Amino acid sequence: MKVCKFGGTSVASAEQIKKVAAIVGEDTKRKIVVVSAPGKRFNDDIKVTDLLIKLAEASLSTGETEKELQAVVDRYADIAKGLGLDEHIVNIIEEDLRGRLTINRDNRDLFVDQLKASGEDNNAKLIAAYFSSIGMEAEYVNPKEAGLIVSDEPGRARALPEAYENLSNLRDRKGIVVFPGFFGYSRDGVMMTFARGGSDITGSILAAAVNAELYENFTDVDSVFAANPKVVDSPVEIKRMTYREMRELSYAGFSVFHDEALMPAFQRSVPVCIKNTNNPSAEGTMIVAEREYSKSPVIGIAADGGFSTIYVSKYLMNRELGFGRRLLQILEDEYISYEHTPSGIDDLSVIVRSHQLTPEKEARIISRCREELLVDDVYVEHHFAMVVLVGEGMHNTRGLTARATTAISRVGANIEMINQGSSEVSLVFGIQEKDTESVLKELYKEFFSTSAVLGV
Repeated sequence: MKVCKFGGTSVASAEQIKKVAAIVGEDTKRKIVVVSAPGKRFNDDIKVTDLLIKLAEASLSTGETEKELQAVVDRYADIAKGLGLDEHIVNIIEEDLRGRLTINRDNRDLFVDQLKASGEDNNAKLIAAYFSSIGMEAEYVNPKEAGLIVSDEPGRARALPEAYENLSNLRDRKGIVVFPGFFGYSRDGVMMTFARGGSDITGSILAAAVNAELYENFTDVDSVFAANPKVVDSPVEIKRMTYREMRELSYAGFSVFHDEALMPAFQRSVPVCIKNTNNPSAEGTMIVAEREYSKSPVIGIAADGGFSTIYVSKYLMNRELGFGRRLLQILEDEYISYEHTPSGIDDLSVIVRSHQLTPEKEARIISRCREELLVDDVYVEHHFAMVVLVGEGMHNTRGLTARATTAISRVGANIEMINQGSSEVSLVFGIQEKDTESVLKELYKEFFSTSAVLGV
């Protein structure tokens, strides 16, 4: 059995959904299909999820929603018409949306999530109806009915152990199961959404639950590339990579596959293949537990901006028991998670995602550090990027850090931080955001040019 997930661009229009049907129909092992909400059909288009957010905002602000509601219904109606479906499925979708608008809105975030999740839910209903209309045995299955039980954490829910046992029963269903991504239900029956890449997470959970032989993640690229093709011209394709390598690259900005989505597949050792809906004959990229090493120790380079650094210094900090714990407690009290903590004997830097900070939070953090930790100095700096070199072969390679730092110096960029995990699968450099593209290009040249790969 194979589980396959189709992203927003893969199900954005009737034409795309016909491609999905052809892909599913050509392999009888493709029994579970996870779908996203319709994405963009062209560059300036609006995703259905964004239309739903506008609908939720209109409902919360003025209560006048007909215009925004009709925009969502019209989008589904256009898809249904292109697929040759009658108005019945469109009426079902409109009725569902009107019902969601009557949900209690005491918790604004949950109300918005209910509407956002309708994008995936209603698209699954529409796609199941289309499959059936062309003679494919298929059924829409709701996550609540299937038993996708998740933690009570709106916007970042996690599948609970009993969910996997419940979902394993999907193996026994006849025909094709069409399952909406992005959400599950708490033990109390409240709908909860996953973090970013939520449909990827759903697909991975289902693949793990049914012990699939393969989890196919269909998107709009032929494979994962060694660097961002929008920055580097014609980067090499990655044919095989490990879960750890993909996790590191996803964390550092690879948008093809979000990092959290790998965990369920990794835990059950389900191989993952990234494939292209628009070119399904392409091999794609296989993500597995182990792979053979290539000549290049680095398999990929990624960069992501939007980081800030909290600098703290105090003489004899290293002698002060519990200093780091108390500093991190201050961040926890502000609901801020950290990414890296490079340190010296008298100073400590905490690197966080900038979106978590506000001027008010910064002021409270600085004040508490001075008053409670009695620091000599504390301040916050913004506009940092993290550039990450990834590769299972890095730990066996001498001089790799020297090559990387030399390449970065060639473009005149300053290295603010260097961090390497104990696994040595990744090497992280903190730089100024303005230098990101030039550094990425130079590092790619250093490790992926023909002479570099051949060791010349």
